[in-house]
Amino acid sequence: MNKAELITSISEKSKLTKKDAEAALKGFIESVQEALANGEKVQLVGFGTFETRERAAREGRNPRTKETIQIPASTVPVFKAGKEFKDTVSK
Repeated sequence: MNKAELITSISEKSKLTKKDAEAALKGFIESVQEALANGEKVQLVGFGTFETRERAAREGRNPRTKETIQIPASTVPVFKAGKEFKDTVSK
């Protein structure tokens, strides 16, 4: 499912216009991004949790040249599915 299909689905299920559904989805995405950028965690009971994790610096290898490279430390977004979400998907 791509973004346009998701907007259509939200529109049909919530009885919103496609324009309103798109605005709601955009607002949700921006809100989650802002929270994660501020170091906060977003918990949606039954759906899942969005949070960030620190990834340590490490050594990697360029597959083309086999040269060793340094990969810097970074903060990455993570989604952990909730129990209800897992149960629905694993039917």
